[in-house]
Amino acid sequence: MGVSRPPAAMAAMAGMLSFGTAVLPLQEDVKILGVEVDRGLRFDNHVKTIAKKASHRISALRRVVSFLDRMERLLLYKAQIWPHLEYTALSWMSCAATHRRRLDSIQRRTLWLVDAAPSPHPEPERPLDSLEHRRDVATIVVFHKAQVQKVPHLAGLRHPLRVSTRRLLEDSYHL
Repeated sequence: MGVSRPPAAMAAMAGMLSFGTAVLPLQEDVKILGVEVDRGLRFDNHVKTIAKKASHRISALRRVVSFLDRMERLLLYKAQIWPHLEYTALSWMSCAATHRRRLDSIQRRTLWLVDAAPSPHPEPERPLDSLEHRRDVATIVVFHKAQVQKVPHLAGLRHPLRVSTRRLLEDSYHL
């Protein structure tokens, strides 16, 4: 897979990639560790796949929701649906906003199922954070680990410290 947005660049690369004596064909997309990346580094197909998997799991949850109390439904959501919505979110969070909103709507639909029936034993409800909030927190955590904790494998994200120098206002005036 060559990474390039203009199709002409991909056509120019055709037949030029080789591994030993074997010529490697160009691919439109590649799947690495469950994340589908296309040649333009857009994750739209990956997010569509996530949405489809989560929707299938929601329909399974819908069939058993009447037999479970709220805590059991929430546990099933966290175990079976949430991991699909959050897996490698930092890599694909740059996809189109419409696709991210699709995942947020899936979470809202699932939480509606979780809260649909009243619980026989009322427990204090803690609302779940939105997926957007969790993606933002994950981003902040990664940058904190890179900048403050100086985790070695995140050194490429580290920004060099910059000393800011400011001249005082009175320095610019000669009295």
